[in-house]
Amino acid sequence: MSDNQVIEKIRDKYEKLLPYLNEKTRRIWAGIEASSLGWGGVTQVSLATGLSRTTIQKGIRSLEEESRSGKRENKSPRIRAQGGGRKLLEEQDAMLLVDLESLIEPMTLGDPESALKWTSKSVVKLSDALNLGGHRISPKSVYNLLLTLGYSLQSNRKTRDGSSHVDRDNQFLHISQQVKHFQSLNQPVISVDTKKKELIGNFKNPGTEWCEKKQPVEVQMHDFVDPQLGKAIPYGIYDLTLNKGWVNVGIDHDTAEFAVESIRHWWYSMGKKLYPSSQQIMITADCGGSNSYRSRLWKLKLQELATEIGNTIHVCHFPPGTSKWNKIEHRLFSHITQNWRGRPLTSLQVVVNLIRNTRTKTGLEVQARLDQNLYPTGIKVTDQQLNDIAIERNSFHGEWNYIIKPQIAT
Repeated sequence: MSDNQVIEKIRDKYEKLLPYLNEKTRRIWAGIEASSLGWGGVTQVSLATGLSRTTIQKGIRSLEEESRSGKRENKSPRIRAQGGGRKLLEEQDAMLLVDLESLIEPMTLGDPESALKWTSKSVVKLSDALNLGGHRISPKSVYNLLLTLGYSLQSNRKTRDGSSHVDRDNQFLHISQQVKHFQSLNQPVISVDTKKKELIGNFKNPGTEWCEKKQPVEVQMHDFVDPQLGKAIPYGIYDLTLNKGWVNVGIDHDTAEFAVESIRHWWYSMGKKLYPSSQQIMITADCGGSNSYRSRLWKLKLQELATEIGNTIHVCHFPPGTSKWNKIEHRLFSHITQNWRGRPLTSLQVVVNLIRNTRTKTGLEVQARLDQNLYPTGIKVTDQQLNDIAIERNSFHGEWNYIIKPQIAT
């Protein structure tokens, strides 16, 4: 009998017995089943029943202790009442989770395609900081709370050459402080970036989707650009305060002009309605790509936008090599990717519809539009045009942090 057949047999037996089992007898029964299976039995019972390995091993230990002592476990039918036991720390202390995440957030690392997050701060340091702030919590409890929030310990992985910028962490803190400042003033704070370009057509898309058994969707063997259908270039704008996304789906080139045009569409379609009295906009962006801090065209087009809408635009770039830390990656793009997993993107309208229907339990809402304009590459910005931009650079890494003010017509 194969492992899958064994697991199915245990699952069927467990489902039939479950209505008659309480917490104690469930643990004992699982221990008996695991012991009867021998090596690997704990894993098989855990997969079949959903019970943790710790619970099953506790049942096995109880059986072994009874066998050695000759005494049976307490025969009392009474089990713990629903809601019994000590209340969770986060229920006793309403601000505990908020303060814990506030300690982690500026230095959070993460994979943009996963809900998993991790932090470089130790649980001992975090518990010390929380206790200084008036909470009462041990390092072990901090560890348990981090698991609940979706964090985990991760080791270093050698994947890149070179070293990070010496002011990387200071720039992260600077961005975090600026974000909180503008949010306190009820001014829009947006994270922007271009998502991975997607081929349009009957091509394989990573992931799985429920289909009729043995009837998978058939796609092309090779992924070559279809000259008729082309590709989709999603440029996203994510509102860090209101958890709302806007995606401009382009079809031509990912240029600085395309990036700023996407921000312009977000402003008139979403931003202006949400922040009718705003006078400033804060943008967090990567260091490279169409919104590169080195791009003259990016700054020129931002100048045109600032003058057009009458708002001062504040820009903070993430240091080189840290694009994964841009909030849009794991708060918007990852959810879009999960929404169309395993589904061929057969047309541009399919792409737009799937983006529009991306939702999360935390209330994320996304709007999208198709941008069929052409954005030529190779546009040159002269020194005179660059000098005419009303830009003010911050004393701390002015190449990454700068302000572009509206120009007054003369």
